[in-house]
Amino acid sequence: MDNNELYHALQTAIEGCGVEVYDIENLKENENTILRVSITSPNGINLDKCGEVSSVISPILDIYEPMSGKYNLEVSSPGIERKLKNPKHFKSSIGELVEIKDFDKKRTKGKIISADDEKVTIELVSDESSQSFMYSDISQAKTYFQW
Repeated sequence: MDNNELYHALQTAIEGCGVEVYDIENLKENENTILRVSITSPNGINLDKCGEVSSVISPILDIYEPMSGKYNLEVSSPGIERKLKNPKHFKSSIGELVEIKDFDKKRTKGKIISADDEKVTIELVSDESSQSFMYSDISQAKTYFQW
């Protein structure tokens, strides 16, 4: 089973629990290898739902290991401050504050006012003007919470 098939199998199992896949990441933290599965729902995510999803996807991961060797499975919500990686993430974050970094390492902060399949438009924090970014021009983007 290749990664696309594994992702599809995980997505199907997770959606069967009444939630959506936000992101799946393979990470290395210190000496630990981690498979981090972020899930989301209009009703929010609680610890019981994370446990349910973990129980449902563990047998799939036992059969079709996503990486060689030992790893830890983490199932959680993406959080209030989260990475935005695809158009769906940007669309679901309309109205939220975002920090966008381009490939020249320039950082721009603003509130997402619109997003489609090609670009995101934000209202700049600095002067309340608007600026659009093509997704292909974005190196990193994340939401942030103003305390």
